[in-house]
Amino acid sequence: MNAFTYSRAADPAGALSELSARPQAKLLGGGTNLIDLMKMGVEEPPHLVDVNRLAALARIEEAPGGKGVTLGALARNSDAAQHPLIVQRYPVLAQAILSGASPQLRNRATTAGNLLQRTRCPYFYDPAFPSCNKRRPGSGCGALDPGYNRMHAILGTSPACIATHPSDMCVALAALEAIVLTQGPTEQRAIPFEEFHRLPGDQPELDTILRADELITAVQLPPQPAGRRSHYLKVRDRASYAFALVSAAVVIDLEGDAIKTIRIALGGVAHKPWRAKKAEAALVGKNPRDEAAIRAAAELELADAKPHEHNKFKVELAKRVIVRAVGNAVA
Repeated sequence: MNAFTYSRAADPAGALSELSARPQAKLLGGGTNLIDLMKMGVEEPPHLVDVNRLAALARIEEAPGGKGVTLGALARNSDAAQHPLIVQRYPVLAQAILSGASPQLRNRATTAGNLLQRTRCPYFYDPAFPSCNKRRPGSGCGALDPGYNRMHAILGTSPACIATHPSDMCVALAALEAIVLTQGPTEQRAIPFEEFHRLPGDQPELDTILRADELITAVQLPPQPAGRRSHYLKVRDRASYAFALVSAAVVIDLEGDAIKTIRIALGGVAHKPWRAKKAEAALVGKNPRDEAAIRAAAELELADAKPHEHNKFKVELAKRVIVRAVGNAVA
């Protein structure tokens, strides 16, 4: 681990001041991902700004003006998953959080930390591998053929990177069409969740559009219509403490026996939570219990998948996960 200095922010303004004064500084919340990366030598920030004492950023509360629920950036995952506002109004989010990590990690991990956590691609996580464009831009992608790529992306990839985003929580937030609220030195931003994370393109080292001098303050969860149905389904190698091979968050509004609106987000298949917009469009007006129609929509969504030698199974698995998740949501 590299040598670094440390300070504790007393308020958001103090944290922003530190970020402006030290462009390479990192914010320390739960630290469940950052500290690991520092120990491995992947991240080497010269300064850490501890924001854990910013109690105002840990709140989970009704948003003003009937705009849903505000989930604070420092709200612990375990608190969010058990909070009545989340359990009652956004069960898909509670399900997603509880399917991730372990109880000990959920007690420390934060909302903002989930949004900012980095890929678990072994070529990124271990500096012993020389080729990783996320860790060393321009060095190549070790996971590309003939690398070992069983856990890697099949959608939205680029020749520079086929890593996947690891968060379960973020998949649910994508399906809920949440808004990321940020504070910078001179302005506040409200970023649609779909725009917050990036596909790799030719700059895979950039995971999000968050600026270096910007602080996530909260995630805004929009109001939920009465009767909305949802489900989070995660397929993994073992029953707990494993990242998704493929996961899906589904949010459905029905009109009689037909789908009025549907939002499907996939995890484990792309560099960011993947909104299955082709499948969504194909399913409007369909009966959600019509498995053939759901399967056809899933086929349409995965038509552009680009698997590699060891993750070809993910194409069929993603189709089946979509079918099962939709079925579970309306069961």
